[in-house]
Amino acid sequence: MTLKPAVYFIGAGPGDPDLLTIKAYKILQQADVIFYANSLVPKQILQRVKDNAELIATGNKTLEEILPLMIDKVKAKAIVVRLHSGDLCLYSAIHEQMRCLAAAQIPFESIPGISAYQAAAAKINAELTIPELVQTIILTRVSGRASSVPEKEELASIAAHQASLCLYLSARHVVESQQKLLQHYPSDTPVAICYRVGWKDEKILIVPLAKMAVTTQEHKLIRTTMYIISPALNYLDRCPANRSRLYHPDHSHLFRNS
Repeated sequence: MTLKPAVYFIGAGPGDPDLLTIKAYKILQQADVIFYANSLVPKQILQRVKDNAELIATGNKTLEEILPLMIDKVKAKAIVVRLHSGDLCLYSAIHEQMRCLAAAQIPFESIPGISAYQAAAAKINAELTIPELVQTIILTRVSGRASSVPEKEELASIAAHQASLCLYLSARHVVESQQKLLQHYPSDTPVAICYRVGWKDEKILIVPLAKMAVTTQEHKLIRTTMYIISPALNYLDRCPANRSRLYHPDHSHLFRNS
């Protein structure tokens, strides 16, 4: 892979270096400068970069400090990586960065990453879409200091779908969130409380929805916590009759006739 001077936005995934895409890994190996969110991206992901790669932590920087640096580096013919946690399409704040780079006529490319909800579901061996039980996944959050949620996307309204709901950035508001979820989900709906998925101190607890808040508080979980609320959790143990038609012997399709 031959790279041109540009900004390469990379989703680092939830924390496990082994969950980087091959493309992301190849670009990191060639990068001259790497801007990384040091509060959310573990140093292990940067272990195999070039010896002379310049690493710039951005946890204490504003966008007004970061963007001019990235632009100057690309103009100096450097291969620049902007390394974000998780997946770029979800709560990554890259939209405003791309707009500014486009205005400055700086080329950029986005390389997706694994999101925490995907890594967490894999860790607990859960499929979040089970036929006749749940077929929709909702990714959302509650309003916080950094970002407000539109009124039409308020949690109590979204919960009415009773879908597999992945709740990000909401541990500080867990009591209020639980109350709103209980308006629509049964109190015994399984909830996976997922703390620092993919990190060495990862913790995943599965509890009934009625215990979501108290369990969060007991374990003192404030940051880097995501909740998966879904009737599909723990369904592996129930030997369900609902199965996909895709591999059913009575189902025919282009590649298999019944």
